[in-house]
Amino acid sequence: MGRRFLHQLLLAALALCFAPVRSDDWLPATATFYGGADGSDTMGGACGYGNLYDQGYGINNAALSTALFNDGASCGQCYVIICDSSKSGWCRPGPGHWVAVSATNFCPPNWSYPDGGWCAPPKPHFDMSQPAWENIGIYTAGIIPVLYQRVKCWRDGGVRFTIGGFNYFELVLVTNVAGSGSIQSMAVKGTGTDWIPMSRNWGANWQCLAGLAGQGLSFALTSTGGQTIVFPDVVPAWWQFGQTFTTYKNFDY
Repeated sequence: MGRRFLHQLLLAALALCFAPVRSDDWLPATATFYGGADGSDTMGGACGYGNLYDQGYGINNAALSTALFNDGASCGQCYVIICDSSKSGWCRPGPGHWVAVSATNFCPPNWSYPDGGWCAPPKPHFDMSQPAWENIGIYTAGIIPVLYQRVKCWRDGGVRFTIGGFNYFELVLVTNVAGSGSIQSMAVKGTGTDWIPMSRNWGANWQCLAGLAGQGLSFALTSTGGQTIVFPDVVPAWWQFGQTFTTYKNFDY
């Protein structure tokens, strides 16, 4: 059985296992790894998630290049990635080698190179945790050609809200988002206010300039898949900055 046939068989099998969010096509990219053998240095990152285990993302994560990161709008999205064995001999041998990762960080261009390196626009690139990368590539390669597809995210439990900021500035980190994995728009309502639109501050952090301390809070979120969920009275009036509140609702798409 030839390598190309096995490659095509794997693509067909993965298409049956995962429901793509936006496209039925497998897209070409490249992939490297960072963060050490245990992936510990991938914690934190430009999405603001901090401890990726606590926030529901785990070790199968990736930093996205400029073209994929989309100024943080892609934070939390999920991708299935395979090594493109039709272009490289550095793929892990045998069929069935694939990995699903969550976008948790940004891979910036390196302008010490004339072209800005692998993460400069318009190149699609995944800088994956080493444990995730080694599912598909041979360690000594360092970089491999891959095929990827955005897929539905599966998370345990509901969406979580962490309230940051101070005084008249609320900075809300939204984590553990299922379905499309990322948020398109968000609004907040205090017990004494109407709905107030929020804007993305950075990564998965959304901001509001309002005096909401001492009020119970509700949130309305629309995913990038177009699903809207209202989380009524999810934050009690006694909330303090730095606290996290967990819900029982999550997105299907």
